[in-house]
Amino acid sequence: MTSKIPFIAVIPARLASTRLPNKPLADIGGKPMVVRVAERALQSGATRVVVAVDDQSIFDACKAHGLDVMLTSKNHPTGTDRLSEVASKLNLGDDEIVVNVQGDEPLIPPELITQVAQTLAEHPNAQIATAALKIHDAAEVNNPNAVKVAMDKNCRALYFSRAPIPFTRDADKFQAQCYRHIGMYAYKASFLKEFSGLAPAPIEEAESLEQLRAMWYGYTIQVLLTDSAPPPGVDTAEDLERVRQVFAQKA
Repeated sequence: MTSKIPFIAVIPARLASTRLPNKPLADIGGKPMVVRVAERALQSGATRVVVAVDDQSIFDACKAHGLDVMLTSKNHPTGTDRLSEVASKLNLGDDEIVVNVQGDEPLIPPELITQVAQTLAEHPNAQIATAALKIHDAAEVNNPNAVKVAMDKNCRALYFSRAPIPFTRDADKFQAQCYRHIGMYAYKASFLKEFSGLAPAPIEEAESLEQLRAMWYGYTIQVLLTDSAPPPGVDTAEDLERVRQVFAQKA
């Protein structure tokens, strides 16, 4: 796939994981998971794909597969902080677009990466772009693990929450305008350079949603509405086995 606009895809990969130790190096069809993610990102049309790692073992695995990899600090509290270090080290121009591709999503659709980057490019007043999907299941509206986003008429984010938003006063009516957030982000490099200096926001800490820090400080997040959700990422051993079976079927 060829992108209409230039952008860089960065894959933050952290070795430590409470639920799945050494997750980036987990084998999927003969390759580490982080390599599988990079292969998807390379199909997106990105001008460059960089794996940002915090451990020499991941660095070596990526190098062995010919990937562009950068060793970053072990002390970053979030993946966005890791991207901030990458943007600084690469000396990116303020308007350059960086897409954060999660290192535990080996089935991420390459076209979604492209579309989120293009959404940011098409909205010069936004500093961040992300994606959302209309919810058709009433139970999902009330699931705190399903993050919801409320938007204005131009699809700019108004708020993200684990609670049902917008709230429907009539309990018998399903929230027809409720959207689930998909955790794919494109950033302008200028935002990434500023992010690491922003103190955590009260609403961010209350909801445990990192994107609320950007909103707290007045940054604009443009939302791409999509018709299909990407396959789930890998958080547990069960998730890993499910993804392994998908790759085995493709072999």
